[in-house]
Amino acid sequence: MEKILRIFNKESVNINQAALLLGFFTLLSQVLALFRDRSIAHFIGPSSSLDAYYAAFRVPDLIFICIASLASITVLIPFITAKMPVRQLPNGDKETMTNEASKLLNDVLTVFSIVIVCISLIAFFLMPFLASLISPGFTPIMQSKVVELSRVMLLSPILMGLSNLFSTVTQIFQKFFIYSLSPILYNIGIIVGVVFLYPIFGIYGLAVGVVLGAFMHFGIQALASRSCGFTPRFRNNINFTDIKRIALISLPRTLGLAFNNISLIYIVALASYLKDGSISIFNLSFSLQSVPFNIIGISYAVAAFPTLTKSISFGKLDEFKNHLRSAARAIIFWSLPVTFLFIVLRAQIVRVILGSGGFSWDNTRLVAASLAIFSVSVIAQGMIALLSRSYYAMGNTKRPLIINLLCSILIIILAYVFLHIFKNVPLARYFIESMLKVTDIPGTEVLMLPLAYSVGTIFNFILYWFSIRKDFMYRESFITKTFFQSLGASFFLGSVTYLSLNILSPIFGTITFWGVFLQGFISGILGILVAVLVLYLLKNEELNDIIKVLHTKFWRAKVIAPSQEGL
Repeated sequence: MEKILRIFNKESVNINQAALLLGFFTLLSQVLALFRDRSIAHFIGPSSSLDAYYAAFRVPDLIFICIASLASITVLIPFITAKMPVRQLPNGDKETMTNEASKLLNDVLTVFSIVIVCISLIAFFLMPFLASLISPGFTPIMQSKVVELSRVMLLSPILMGLSNLFSTVTQIFQKFFIYSLSPILYNIGIIVGVVFLYPIFGIYGLAVGVVLGAFMHFGIQALASRSCGFTPRFRNNINFTDIKRIALISLPRTLGLAFNNISLIYIVALASYLKDGSISIFNLSFSLQSVPFNIIGISYAVAAFPTLTKSISFGKLDEFKNHLRSAARAIIFWSLPVTFLFIVLRAQIVRVILGSGGFSWDNTRLVAASLAIFSVSVIAQGMIALLSRSYYAMGNTKRPLIINLLCSILIIILAYVFLHIFKNVPLARYFIESMLKVTDIPGTEVLMLPLAYSVGTIFNFILYWFSIRKDFMYRESFITKTFFQSLGASFFLGSVTYLSLNILSPIFGTITFWGVFLQGFISGILGILVAVLVLYLLKNEELNDIIKVLHTKFWRAKVIAPSQEGL
């Protein structure tokens, strides 16, 4: 047990080491999230009830993102650690929270609790009005269901926000195992809601499951922080100077996150006018495409952030550029092959993960087509996560805010324009449906929503890329070589995978779970092996770096955990 716990306390000086280890733990959480989505697809399937559930999530999510990010881990930790000077303790005693650090955190806890509870109460009473904005295309009965579900789930941002505060303590004291359990418990709560509560309470059982998951997420962080010497107390004599500094530093990042969430709210509002199940199709495919983004993009972005910040703080611009270049190339290296795999194997991926119970073959094809469209922007999403953090490391929060605002507006405009073109230009509709092989399925209008999101996200990345080249790289080309090498390998990967699918499909069939799984798995493995061979022949630097890392004991690296605002 001591050896296991030691895994979470070792420090890594290598971005690849930290990212690989973080990616591993993220993968575990994502696997459980996929099981959660499979349970939802099996027991409920895309339907008007599930649409109401996903629509009801939007207001609690927006409250959590806006309020919790004002007191996020990345902002709080420097303030807390500044009040915990390094000191030698006798007899091997463990360091605990100092009085000054506890006072600051309790000040934040007091203000945060008042603010988020008040906003949640206001949202509770305004929910009938908010539901009409989120789901204007729903019938009055369905809007009433959205109101009721949202009101139950308003407990979630309160609990998750408090958990976010307490996790600051577990991060400072390097209780990474406890930290990594929180998202797992959150997903378990939702799964309990689907499997055990849904048969009893219907769709409301899912909302109760969300609250249960949020409570477990909060509970384990609260218990762990107490063992570190932090005793939560509401304070009367609050130091508003520190609170103001924390809020001002967090505000640009909070607004950037809010803009992205608002664009998703608009997409849900448009989807409410489409065929029943459209919101479900969008959300299920969005969750699937988030898996490679979280494992690759977020892992490298989070792993690189402390190093980028340290390099800037010491004025080492060349070192900063080298670390940024290394992380960017790694994201390109991993994301391009995954994009090709997801596009070619989209039907197999969706059918294996979601295809059971109430999830029909038409649902599979629609979600698969939506997943293919989302997959095109996986590279852009990962690069945005990294490049925005490079600006945060420089202390420049204005540039990411402006870029995110512009691109959120663009996504909203494109969603409306693409839907209009799809409905009124038969040639455009036929082209998209034929390319994605969904000409004989009703409800294909929903595909315009992931298309708008992907195009807007790619444009977001392009703006970041030109800004980075202008501000940091001085027009240097820092990803071109890796991009074309990875693109070439990915082309061979996609070609071999596609040919293998055509060969194996008649052998394994497309009816049984194992038949679909084996044809997709074997085809994917063959494609990956060919891609690795191509990269090896091209003497790809990133492949060599990964091989070197795998020869080290990278599992002893310190886990650098991301913020949990995306939950």
